[in-house]
Amino acid sequence: MNSIAMDVFLDSSPGELTELPHAGSGLEHPLVFDSAAREIQRLAADGRAEVVRQTLTREGDATLIQALQFRRLT
Repeated sequence: MNSIAMDVFLDSSPGELTELPHAGSGLEHPLVFDSAAREIQRLAADGRAEVVRQTLTREGDATLIQALQFRRLT
């Protein structure tokens, strides 16, 4: 079973600009969204995606990703 982030990645087409969804998905909670966004970042580190834009926010001592756009490379 794939994670939500992997499902979004696999549903995108190579070269397509894709926004990781918030509303109406399992990623509505900020910590869950941050975890999924970091999974996309790991795909980028592996050369499978390119993070085009991300927005960070501070929550106490933590920095969370609150928005992320990526482009699938493979």
